[in-house]
Amino acid sequence: MARRPHNAPPQRDTGPRVNERITSKEIRLIGADGENVGVVTPARAMDMADEAGLDLVEISPNANPPVCKIMDFGKFKYEQQKRESEARKKQKTIEVKEVKFRPNTDTHDYDVKMRNVFKFLENGDKVKISLRFRGREMAHLNLGRELLERVAEDVKDHGKVESMPRMEGRQMIMMIGQLPK
Repeated sequence: MARRPHNAPPQRDTGPRVNERITSKEIRLIGADGENVGVVTPARAMDMADEAGLDLVEISPNANPPVCKIMDFGKFKYEQQKRESEARKKQKTIEVKEVKFRPNTDTHDYDVKMRNVFKFLENGDKVKISLRFRGREMAHLNLGRELLERVAEDVKDHGKVESMPRMEGRQMIMMIGQLPK
């Protein structure tokens, strides 16, 4: 076994306790084929596990007495990792996509950008609509607000406005999320 460098952090013992690490005076034992053996000492349970050529694994440490099972620990860890990776695959992360407008965005450009907004909403993402003002356009904030209200009106069948238009510096920002199912 390789030596750990002396400045390495102590190894964390994660996961269930196995074999000699089980410290309780008594444990409730479940046999290799799932039958309930009853309350025994860890030494007796270790002997039974050795006879079967398997490990003694603490399944429920908070029970009184703790529940242990005779099983193949390597296989147990492998199946646990498989379950965790399946759970990760099924998890959907919601991304925030941004679509940028200008106060004088033309009709065709507006239509193209709105198609993107609809596509993002269908994919389950949130959409951040940002409207950037440059120079003297700051004097015409009402044009920007009208544009964002038009976006909100066009999008009402596909998503819902989560935050109404608000100014952040030289940008007016609005968030749109999916319609609740």
